[in-house]
Amino acid sequence: MVERADILQAVKTAMENAPERKFLESVDIAVNLRNIDMAQPKNRIDETILLPHGTGVTEKVAVLGKGDITTQAKEAGVDLIIGAEEIERLGGEPREARKIAGEYRFFLAETAVMPLVGRWLGPRLGPRGKMPTPIPPGTDIRPMVERLRNSVKFRTKDKKTFHVKVGTTGMDPEQIAENIDAVLRRVEGSLENGAMNIKSVYVKTSMGPAERVM
Repeated sequence: MVERADILQAVKTAMENAPERKFLESVDIAVNLRNIDMAQPKNRIDETILLPHGTGVTEKVAVLGKGDITTQAKEAGVDLIIGAEEIERLGGEPREARKIAGEYRFFLAETAVMPLVGRWLGPRLGPRGKMPTPIPPGTDIRPMVERLRNSVKFRTKDKKTFHVKVGTTGMDPEQIAENIDAVLRRVEGSLENGAMNIKSVYVKTSMGPAERVM
């Protein structure tokens, strides 16, 4: 496991070397794997992790369903609520459905509407790894929504390289370093041989040069 001090130094260097911008850039890590067959589904990573300091922005959450779940969603200030009839309508509006799939990071849906979601929105959400988390009746979604707003989701598919957003240039390097440490620990825990399956890790701002972490 790479030392926290080494992660912090890489973050500081990456941020210092990034061209000055008048807007906040995202800070991401690129993880390169080795000695692992990604053609085997069991070796693929599909994780959602609550970052210690969030991503630097409030991630958008959408809720699909009706009744109590929508009441809770309104109380939680959820960004988008999609009713059952709206799910079917979006199935016939591919451009609008694609926009929603791209704009919202996480989706929650009551179990009763999951068949509708799979039929009408599955082609838009599935390829992006954004199929909703099914919510059984009686579940309080409010704490779940709060966690997701500060979480990231990452998956490898069949590639040995994947990227994870770990913050923005408006955050302290120490906070970003802690986020990276949390992500790498989760990645190691997901791999058959842990750190031995990690070839290298780089950190960079969206417009800046990459700095090697490990």
